[in-house]
Amino acid sequence: MSDKESDKLGRILALVLRHAPEKFNVEMDINGWVAVDSLCDGIKGQRRDFHWLKPWHFEAVAITEEKGRYEVEGERIRATYGHSIEIEIDLPTDDIPDVLFYPVNPDEVEDIIKLGIKGGDRRHVHLSKSIAKAYEAGSVRIKSPSIVEVDSVRAIADGVEIFRAGKLVFLAEEIPPQYLFKISADDPDLIEILEKLEEE
Repeated sequence: MSDKESDKLGRILALVLRHAPEKFNVEMDINGWVAVDSLCDGIKGQRRDFHWLKPWHFEAVAITEEKGRYEVEGERIRATYGHSIEIEIDLPTDDIPDVLFYPVNPDEVEDIIKLGIKGGDRRHVHLSKSIAKAYEAGSVRIKSPSIVEVDSVRAIADGVEIFRAGKLVFLAEEIPPQYLFKISADDPDLIEILEKLEEE
């Protein structure tokens, strides 16, 4: 499988496993799992350019994908985060960093700090383990995101569930405002990120 084919397959997996399993006639269980054989047949049935596809190709994509977007277990596969469809998350809740980070539009920082963070159309709040990763994630949709710090130790102690999803992403249904703090514009980590971007 070439890099281009792997990339195309990754985009199809994102569509099927996060948003629309019915488009490829695949049945998904309540935890987001689909049968690898059915998914393989569904994709080959609709995309002639994937006539070569075998079930083991999904595992290859899951293993090589750096963010850990997909998880293969036996004869089934699922997306670990990014769902717009209703599923029940059963991801691990151990090894959560003491502090997590969330990118926001600079105009919305004060509202977020007062009201908390809700999942919106993605169902879950997506948190990052570093300021750099949060900035990178936020830059996809925000020109220069501000970063909010999440006190995950206190949040978890007070009963907020935070899940490990993939290698770099952590999920929660919502983060109440008492656990949120604005990262100052003169924070050394944030300054370093901005300086690197200016050099590129």
